[in-house]
This record gives sequence, C-alpha cells and structure tokens, in this order.
Amino acid sequence: MKLPKPRKIIAEKYVAGLSLFKSRRSPIKLSANESALGPSPKAVKSYNSIGKGFVRYPDSDGTFFRKVLAKKFNLKRDRIILGSGSDQIFELACKLFLNKGDEVVVSEYSFIIYRIYSRMCGAKVRYAKEENFKPSVKSILDCVNRKTKIVFLANPNNPTGTYLNKYEVLKLRKKLRSDILLIIDDAYFEYINDPNYSSGIKLFSKSQNVLVTRTFSKIYGLAGLRIGWGYGPKKIIKKLYEIKPPFNVSRPALFAATQAVKDTKWLNKAIKHNNFWAKKIFEVLDEIGISTNKTNVNFFLLNFDFVNQTALQVFNKLANSGILVRQMDVYSIKNSLRVTIGNSRENKKFISVLRRIFNV
Repeated sequence: MKLPKPRKIIAEKYVAGLSLFKSRRSPIKLSANESALGPSPKAVKSYNSIGKGFVRYPDSDGTFFRKVLAKKFNLKRDRIILGSGSDQIFELACKLFLNKGDEVVVSEYSFIIYRIYSRMCGAKVRYAKEENFKPSVKSILDCVNRKTKIVFLANPNNPTGTYLNKYEVLKLRKKLRSDILLIIDDAYFEYINDPNYSSGIKLFSKSQNVLVTRTFSKIYGLAGLRIGWGYGPKKIIKKLYEIKPPFNVSRPALFAATQAVKDTKWLNKAIKHNNFWAKKIFEVLDEIGISTNKTNVNFFLLNFDFVNQTALQVFNKLANSGILVRQMDVYSIKNSLRVTIGNSRENKKFISVLRRIFNV
C-alpha cells in the first residue's frame, strides 16, 4: 500500500527555551526575552472585555488596528500587514520571494527563525561573520552574489544584543543591489536610547525595497497572544496579503494590542525599569568577571570563559534554584547563556543566586 509522501524539507527545527521544570510549578523564567512588567493594564482590560465576542471571527485585515498603528507612527495604513507574531511575516516574505536555488544572507548569530523559513522555501543560507558579536556590513556584502534575494537584519540583534547605527544600516541598503529585499527586524528597537541609532521604520518608511517588522511579544508583554506587524512598499504588502492566511490574528490580540500601543505611560515605565536593572545587573556581572556587553535591550549574553564555572554548570545551578535561562547551543555560541531582565523580584533572586554560585 502506498501512503502520502511528504516533501523533504531540509531545515532546522526551532527549539524554544525551557518554559517549565517538571518538578516546579512556578519557575522564574528568564529564558524568552518576555516583558518584565507584563502587558499594560489597559490592554488586559480590553482583552477581558471581549467576553462573548470570542464566538465571532476577527476582522481578517485588522482594519481598525492598522488605523491605530498608522496614526501612532505616522505611517500609511495600506503599507501595514499584521501577522501572528512578526515571525509569520518572515515566513510570508520567504514564500513570496524565494525559490529553490535562491540565496539569503543572515548574520552569523542572528535569530534562528530567518534561516528556518528560508530553507523551508529551498533557499541556501549564507552566514555573514560578526565582529565581537556585532553584525558586519562588510561581511554581509561579501556574502551577496547574483543569487541573493533577501538579507535579514535584526537591529538590535537577538541573541547578542548588539546593533548597527543608522549610518551603517543606510550604507548597507545603499550597497545592496536594488532587487535584493532587506528585511529589518525591529523587535527590540524601543529599548535603544542612542542618538546614532534609528529604527528600521524611521529610516525606510519611504523605501521601495525594505520590509520592516515589529512585535508585541517583547516590551508590550503580549507574547502569548501572537501579534506582530510589518511595514513595507505598497506593492509588496499587497502581494503579502494575497498569501496571508485569513483571520491570522485573533480578536483578543487585536483588542489588547490596540490599547497596548496607545498606552505610552506604561511603555515608558517598562523602559525605565529595564534601564535601571540593566545597569544593576551589569555591575554584578562585571564584579564577578562574567564577560558581557552593557546591554541595549532586555537581555544579556553571558560568556563564562574567564570564570571558574562553565555555562552548563551555571545553567544547572540556576535551574536547581528555580531560575530558567537560555542555553546558546542552538546558536553555536560556546560556553554562553542568554538571560532576560525580569521584574524586580526575579532580578533580585537571579543576582542573589549568581553571587552564591561564584562566592561573591
């Protein structure tokens, strides 16, 4: 008997960080770069207001919410597309532009999902070397050839936390062929306070060959609702709508995100909290001798080459104390861990346990 035969897809599987311990019900989760303070109370209230509205399908195009985004960021509504998380927009863009034999360029330590979706479409992925864990414009350009269709740039980058300044990003776009799509992932842009930095949307709101994505999973605290959005040229957005699944963003997500993006006071509170704890945690890491950069986002990439404990040993000792952090094996970053900045209680516990591990 012959059975249906699936197509062979040569791509890695995304391996999420641990969310739970088998033996613990309520771990401190610092493994997924989620919001430290959670969502805006206004967003929660709006979510709860849906009630019996769950029985109805959402607006498939998110028309009202796109109006809110357009007004908030001074953009054109017809150049906005919504996704079930920004990663769905990466997937749609790969489906739209990539064929077997095409090539994609990503930074060496960039978000793994870019290469997964690229390979699912039959494209070859080229890895641009980084300089001290920072994306390199030169290395990216060196990887480009006649088969290149897409360049992905997370700015700031996950999992390293580094970023290119606005002059470097503009140089990259200028040096790329015009028929190469540059996709900029703005997932962590809200955390950056540097006059030399600009978000992808600010730099390329009028561009015809740049697609920028943003998410509500990070600073807005709506990771569980899966909602993100993209902004790009009208022609590209129109084509993305032709392949976008219907009703891909739920009613609760649309309602909650509408209030979240309006609540500037809560956003500023989250940024202030992050800045305070980023400074405090960095001082402790520096005191212990754990190698890291002063973070510009809501997480640290820690390297243990210069201390008397390995990343695996520290991971296990933190785990035994009920603290989940992210192992970096899937990114091939050796002897390292990624740690999210949590709420005040979680950060105090993390610092206390880390001091105990290193006897400091």
